Amino acid sequence: MRANVAITLILLSQISGCAYNIAPEYIRLESTARYRELAMYEEAQIKQSGASSRLLYRQCYAYSKLKNYRKLFDCLDRLEEQIKTGDKAVTLFTAISDSDGSPTPHLMRAEAYVETGDYVKAISEGKKGYELSANVHSTFMGFEKTQHTIQALGLLALAHAFNGERHKAATYLNALKELPLSFTGIAQSTPIKNQALARSYIALGEYVKSLELLQGDGYKGLRAFTSAFVGASTQGENVFATLELPNAYMVNKCLFETERLKEAKAGFDEMLKIPQTMNVGEIYWLVLFDRGRIAEQEGDRQSAIDFYRRAITVIEEQRSSIDTEASKIGFVGDKQTVYRQLVATLYADHQYAAAFEYVERSKARALVDMLASKQDFSIRSANVENIRKLLETARNTEAESLALAQEAPSQQSHVRSLMIRSRQQLSGEAPDLASLVSVSALDSSDVQALLPADETLVEYYFDDPQLIAFVLTKNGISAIKLDSRDLLQELHEYRKHVESATALHPEQQARKLYERLIAPIEKWFGTTKLVIVPHGALHYLPFNALHDGNRYLIEKYAVRLLPSASVLKYISSSSEPKPGNILAFGNPDLGDSRHDLVYAQNEAIAVAKTRPQSKVFLRKDATETAFEKYGSSFNYIHFATHGQFNADAPLKSAILLAKDAENDGMLTVDKLYSSKIDADLVTLSACETGLGKIANGDDIVGLTRGFLYAGASSIVASLWKVDDLATADLMTRFYTNMKTLDKREALRQAQLQTKKKYDHPFYWASFQLTGNSK
Repeated sequence: MRANVAITLILLSQISGCAYNIAPEYIRLESTARYRELAMYEEAQIKQSGASSRLLYRQCYAYSKLKNYRKLFDCLDRLEEQIKTGDKAVTLFTAISDSDGSPTPHLMRAEAYVETGDYVKAISEGKKGYELSANVHSTFMGFEKTQHTIQALGLLALAHAFNGERHKAATYLNALKELPLSFTGIAQSTPIKNQALARSYIALGEYVKSLELLQGDGYKGLRAFTSAFVGASTQGENVFATLELPNAYMVNKCLFETERLKEAKAGFDEMLKIPQTMNVGEIYWLVLFDRGRIAEQEGDRQSAIDFYRRAITVIEEQRSSIDTEASKIGFVGDKQTVYRQLVATLYADHQYAAAFEYVERSKARALVDMLASKQDFSIRSANVENIRKLLETARNTEAESLALAQEAPSQQSHVRSLMIRSRQQLSGEAPDLASLVSVSALDSSDVQALLPADETLVEYYFDDPQLIAFVLTKNGISAIKLDSRDLLQELHEYRKHVESATALHPEQQARKLYERLIAPIEKWFGTTKLVIVPHGALHYLPFNALHDGNRYLIEKYAVRLLPSASVLKYISSSSEPKPGNILAFGNPDLGDSRHDLVYAQNEAIAVAKTRPQSKVFLRKDATETAFEKYGSSFNYIHFATHGQFNADAPLKSAILLAKDAENDGMLTVDKLYSSKIDADLVTLSACETGLGKIANGDDIVGLTRGFLYAGASSIVASLWKVDDLATADLMTRFYTNMKTLDKREALRQAQLQTKKKYDHPFYWASFQLTGNSK
């Protein structure tokens, strides 16, 4: 894509005065960065004269600049179909391929996938574009073929680097470095090649090599040949935003990473003085963050905190986590790193309440990122249409803001204000929905106000190697940095001990974790009822089975979990009584006898027998359709079936039910956020859940938040496959206990009763209660 733009720039450098005024309309629109007008102009041309590859390409280019990825991908599909008809004149310079396709659609897709973080697809499209670029012929000095190759190699180097595949990235970088340039196009190709190399070196963390290119004569040639373009443009601020600003960030980033702090500080400060910088959010927050790191290294903690806070404010203005500048600067910033750095700095400054607030905001941001692609949320309000309009306004204004960052940065502030206002209105009308699409978190005083007087809240913040524990009671907040050395290894070892009934002395490993996670903070526990908020890998830890050397935690404390402390605002108490008691699904027919769970069938039947007005669906009747039909009519929903949970794609995690003519049987986490069940309790007594893999916790958070959003007051779920008989015994005791006890104590007593029969934690410690305890 940049190849064609570069050629246009070369031509524009020859156009001035009256010649510029008679240039074709699409060149005038492109050169002045009026991309929305360009998209509409090309659409009108297509309607008037029919689709052609050249018109479709220019429309696709406009969508790519506007970062309207949905329209871009649709446009590229149309372009590719047009090329297949034999119309391969994609650009003004008639790039023709000897093969069946053109590299252009693939390279544009690859760049879009880099920006949206789908690096596997970026690599696939980049490879296709690279292969096809070898067969390109051009009427313009052989320049276009060279530029396609440069772009393909540069994108492949970036995508592999961002995907953690350094060796493969280096291979493409070296190929780019050794790429010969045609003699006729060498003056124009050299600076573009050096730009691609500089980005690739940054992606690989080789800042010295990148800086040599960025400050060399070959790279300066890129600015020289665009100077006439800047002069011809009526929108100079757009050239700054799309070219000079990324270049400035790359130079200062390299200076900072090579410990030339004085120069980097001066460079970043200069960038922050320029109004256009704050209008390009994806670079603005990176500048603020690195400037904060410099302040911290200089010992100026308060300035560092201020810079980090400003960076987070910029991050939280966007719902989507799209790195629109990644392909320009060779760098993808981890937004969670900013939260981590600020939390650590606030903790070091003894600002524990502020640190706690940003821990909560960090978790809220992670949830928003997880759900960024989700559109069809259920709405549990009487004013459904108004809420849908507010949600749509928030989406549209964010898209508009993203487009203006590329087209007219100075106009962003008005649109940004509209976006913030619509989110505030949404938060007032539907706070639970607002928490899924924008960062919404409680501070420590809000949490204390919602926390029952007889409970102590323990929240962990674990981002290896950092581990901080916060303890909140009605009367105050305490915090401590815990020992995290080799914690992940100990978690893995302990899970091995509790997941196998034959593992000897699990309490020894459990005591090590108790000494790390509980003993240092136990002095602040003012109650015997605990609310534990895990984080990261700690979501996979059965806290009840930690051991102090004499007793298990469950023998001392009654525990419930929350995915975040801010959930206290949204979880409901027991819902209004329903006509039915227990709706149970057991041993659904999954089409393969190897997946049959006879014990689960018996468990579902036994559980349903504990309450009148209960209903059981077994085998082919245990369908997703039955869940949709009856789920909102029962107080308790019990699943005794298989589940598939994946931390890498949490919305695709699913409870497996039987297929039928209406549904595929995959009750995904994505579908939960579109459901309404309003159940008092959902129990997941699943087999082979995939939760045995210790990862980032997104699978567990996605699942529990999904059921909570759908209206469940509480969720009981297992962390590993438990013995058949022990599970059936524990579950029937649990439901029986709930007739006289609250859910937390009912589960605790059922686990203690099971422990008397089967002492090993394998049999009783897997199940955990999340949500409301009442």
